[in-house]
Amino acid sequence: MGVVIGFDYGLRRIGVATGQGLTQTATPLRALRARDGSPNWEEIATLIMEWKPSALVVGLPLNMDGSDSEMAVRVRKFGNRLHGRFGLPVYFADERLSTQEARALTGYQGRAGDQDGVLDAAAAACILERWLKDSV
Repeated sequence: MGVVIGFDYGLRRIGVATGQGLTQTATPLRALRARDGSPNWEEIATLIMEWKPSALVVGLPLNMDGSDSEMAVRVRKFGNRLHGRFGLPVYFADERLSTQEARALTGYQGRAGDQDGVLDAAAAACILERWLKDSV
């Protein structure tokens, strides 16, 4: 598996990261603005054309007991739309505690939902790297 793009889906921002199957590492890219969970699909298309991923990974918000959270339905819909629009395989990855992990890695002290998207992109990288280590 070559390049993979990971997403940390949110209603206002969607964190994006790229990863490499060979090294099983991920790097935060940026956060895309979303309106009630709807991204600018052209921005995602541009990222896909630029990075040419072999797959997409979307963080799935699970409750601590492993059950789907309320947001999981929206996340699955987003993943299905990614697959429908771009024809790439879409995998869902457990995103529990990814924001806390991203805070630890970045030293970010502000509240979740940071305005510049640093935490969102870092969370996407944490989700993607975890998935790469578990799946590749």
